[in-house]
Amino acid sequence: MPTLLQQRRSLGVVLCQRDAYTSMHCGRVEYLCRLLGLACELNSHERSLLRVASRLHDIGKIGIADDVLFKKSQLDDAEWEIMKRHSELGQTICEAIPHANASQLGTIVRHHHEAFDGSGYPDGLSGTEIPVCSRIISLADSYDAMTTDRPYQKAIPHEKAMAIMRSEKGSKSDPRLFGYFVKIMAALAERPGFSSIGGGLSS
Repeated sequence: MPTLLQQRRSLGVVLCQRDAYTSMHCGRVEYLCRLLGLACELNSHERSLLRVASRLHDIGKIGIADDVLFKKSQLDDAEWEIMKRHSELGQTICEAIPHANASQLGTIVRHHHEAFDGSGYPDGLSGTEIPVCSRIISLADSYDAMTTDRPYQKAIPHEKAMAIMRSEKGSKSDPRLFGYFVKIMAALAERPGFSSIGGGLSS
């Protein structure tokens, strides 16, 4: 039976064929999550799940209709409700992987858009009700989404993205995990030519 990492690669190919931007985004998120997992001293099992879940956190977008997924302007309320389904679709896809850890993987993917104060989706979980791997993915996902160009939104500079994320500490993000994130990003920002994760940093 293929390993979980091999299964991840197969699904990654599918996602790349469907949406190249999202595939590259997931790769960058995985890279940051691997650093965060080490900084947070997750055990080897948790780090393995985090690596796969971060790469597949947006896999559910393969089930979102083209007119919503590739819309070149802001989504309206109805379209946003459709887009939000990607986390639940992602859980369904991950749970179909023939692997003993598929259920855990699906749960992490389902909850990567929950917020620390309970205002996220799909289930309104809060605090430590949200799986730690989901909380880590949320940080990396937020940063990369802000610092890369999208059809409806231009990338913002690293400093501005970090300022926004600081303002969301304790509401959107876990304050303890955000502390690790700040240290990691400070170290990465010292690299020659760094501007943002999407603007010159690779795994």
